[in-house]
Amino acid sequence: MTVRVMLVDDHAVVRQGLRMFLALDADLEIVGEAADGQQAVTMVAETLPDVVVMDIMMPVMDGVAATREIKRLFPEVEVLALTSALEEHKISGAIDAGATGYLLKDASVETLIEAIHAAARGEVRLHPEAAKRLVREFRTRDMRESLTPRETLTLQLIARGYANRTIAQDLGVSEPTVKTHVSRLLSKLALNSRTQAALYALKHGLASLETMPHPIDEAGHRG
Repeated sequence: MTVRVMLVDDHAVVRQGLRMFLALDADLEIVGEAADGQQAVTMVAETLPDVVVMDIMMPVMDGVAATREIKRLFPEVEVLALTSALEEHKISGAIDAGATGYLLKDASVETLIEAIHAAARGEVRLHPEAAKRLVREFRTRDMRESLTPRETLTLQLIARGYANRTIAQDLGVSEPTVKTHVSRLLSKLALNSRTQAALYALKHGLASLETMPHPIDEAGHRG
């Protein structure tokens, strides 16, 4: 399946490099580019990409604000944060705004391509150090209702990076049933996204960083 991708970065040379690298994968189609967050919101409305590769620090409207607006207007569009910053407030800001993943700009081409495909499937991908920092500062609210055993298992599988289709196969249920489980557990935990759900599972010992799918390293092995 071809994944429609939009690139957002205030440096033209970065966008050009990303376009060149992503062209190595025939299943990725670049449908638009934007130089700031405001342009990004407009371009998403015009092109309806599957995944937006979003820089965080930009003029006019930064990546966090743009991500929040895109997810508000187009919740089906996934956002993958790609930045040079590994600061807690930048990471948490992007995830709170609705980003599915968070990678650094020094990631390999293979890492980025894999993360884009993962985002298109609704899977969580976080730079290992970003995941550690997020778990450390993640604040959970009181649970509104207790999770059922099936919802708890669904939460654990989300933390492993599984998409709804894979969770459905593992649990032997339909994909719509999994979507219902996910929606209910997010509501019970007062969370806004699958990524926050994965962090909740990590924070409460329902999953570990070792079981999370980390981006592949330069040698092509998973971290």
